[in-house]
Amino acid sequence: MTEQSQADVAVRSVLVDVLGLDAERVAGFDDDTALFGAIPELDSMAVAGLLTELEDRMDIEIDDDDVDAEIFETFGKLVAFAEAKQG
Repeated sequence: MTEQSQADVAVRSVLVDVLGLDAERVAGFDDDTALFGAIPELDSMAVAGLLTELEDRMDIEIDDDDVDAEIFETFGKLVAFAEAKQG
């Protein structure tokens, strides 16, 4: 088992806490797990809360210009985005 990055851990916890997803389900997510459109809880209204919580937990700043739909296509893309924001 590979070590999880800080971003991976943060994204998983935000998906559980903000969207109310089952922790065991989220623990099984891999880079190719589809998010937006595949998880009913992740709708356009939930995106803002998810991003705000990521900012708080990871001490990062996400500008509106940084956000596009591609970020939420898969778990791996969302983690990569969070990692990139960390610098």
